[in-house]
Amino acid sequence: MSTIEIRNARARKPEWSMAEPVDFTLEEGEHIAIIGRNGSGKSMFVDMLTGRHPAYPGMVTYSFDEPYNNLKHITFRDTYGGDNDRTYFLQQRWNQMEIDEETPTVGSKLEEAYQLAGDDTPQRRTLQKHIYEIFHLEPLLDKYIILLSSGELRKFKLAASLFTNPKVLIMENPFIGLDAQTRDQLKELLDMLTKEGLQIILVLAKTNEIPDFITHIVEVREMRVLRKRSFSRNVECGMWNENSSAADHSHQGNLIPHSTFHIPQEIIHFNKVTIRYGARTILKDLDWTVRQGEHWALSGDNGSGKSTLLSLVCADNPQAYACNISLFGHKRGSGESIWDIKRHIGYVSPEMHRSYKQNIPAIQIVASGLKDTIGLYVRPNEAEREQCRKWLEVFGIGHLADRKFMEMSSGEQRLVLLARAFVKEPDLLILDEPLHGLDDENRLMVKEIVDKYCEDSSRTLIYVTHYQEELPHCIDHSIFLKKNA
Repeated sequence: MSTIEIRNARARKPEWSMAEPVDFTLEEGEHIAIIGRNGSGKSMFVDMLTGRHPAYPGMVTYSFDEPYNNLKHITFRDTYGGDNDRTYFLQQRWNQMEIDEETPTVGSKLEEAYQLAGDDTPQRRTLQKHIYEIFHLEPLLDKYIILLSSGELRKFKLAASLFTNPKVLIMENPFIGLDAQTRDQLKELLDMLTKEGLQIILVLAKTNEIPDFITHIVEVREMRVLRKRSFSRNVECGMWNENSSAADHSHQGNLIPHSTFHIPQEIIHFNKVTIRYGARTILKDLDWTVRQGEHWALSGDNGSGKSTLLSLVCADNPQAYACNISLFGHKRGSGESIWDIKRHIGYVSPEMHRSYKQNIPAIQIVASGLKDTIGLYVRPNEAEREQCRKWLEVFGIGHLADRKFMEMSSGEQRLVLLARAFVKEPDLLILDEPLHGLDDENRLMVKEIVDKYCEDSSRTLIYVTHYQEELPHCIDHSIFLKKNA
């Protein structure tokens, strides 16, 4: 019996349409990995599966009633407050005076999800406890959701969806943002849940992260859903890796000029920096110096303080004024504005991706990087527009210059935000999980762009990732943050 069946389906609205009618079945006991290039149509296909973009009547059928309750979908674009939350802004996480008493905690939202899912049985409480243990959620239950790190937020979203006890769970890139131990634990948990009857569909940008419990592959290519095929790890993964390594990125050319602006030798200096939120100590007595031309890898487990550290560097965290911190040769609090600091920095992060909800054309998104704003409030001149076009071409998305941001795939959005980070050719480039949501070829391209950019000995890099293989070759220093008890 088919759990989900799609027969010769076409979306009701032309803007939701695939290149050809869709045929697909999810049979009982099957677990699917949906793969494909960024912008190939993976999300459009999932939207048809879930009914978010409805097909004509009778073209999509389910073996269960109430698809809203039995078919759960966790998207890449996780938010702190919810899919319709428009109140979140990028710096809000670091400005706790902006958090009111109605802001939900992790524990309250998880218990709400648990209670909505059904009867309170010993078996379900055992599952709840098991999920808490795997994701180390107990210490987070009294923490405001808006204060969660990117990895902690992903754990919370996964736990909340699992508590609802769905028949089918669709997850987009569930492993990104998680440290290695948590990735392994999540795979084990999902494997256990499949044995208890849950059917899982994963939408993956990294083909080498397909878990062993996956039974079938569906590739989406150029807005076409190809025929489902059985998954054999030894055969398939070798083929994909070979194809990915052969990508041609010659379009980069010599588009990355060298900097001529004088900056001090010492870019960042932290002296015994401690950051606390209530009873939680995030950073403790941290000493760190970054000099001009150094290329740092910043790593650490989820919740260890990586994003907090970067918020101090980017002048987003007001606690910097109470710490002994110097940026670009100036001690914080000595009279410089945050804009004096930001004009030297190019930055991209999961938090920025979540907060960027302006539905404006890609070229305007990139131009906002010239002004250090979220959204564009000053019209760029022609020279600035040409600079933006150049960087869109560098990242292989020149054809998206006039496409609106919210109409792109998450991978295309990430490339646009990367172009935004590079557009002013900053002295300090901060890339926090820059490869999130990118397919194998684009991941390789971005690493090559970073390496080429850093050939200029005056340019400084801080690069955050949970994956050793994602580091560019130019990395010459590293710092690992340990989570404080």
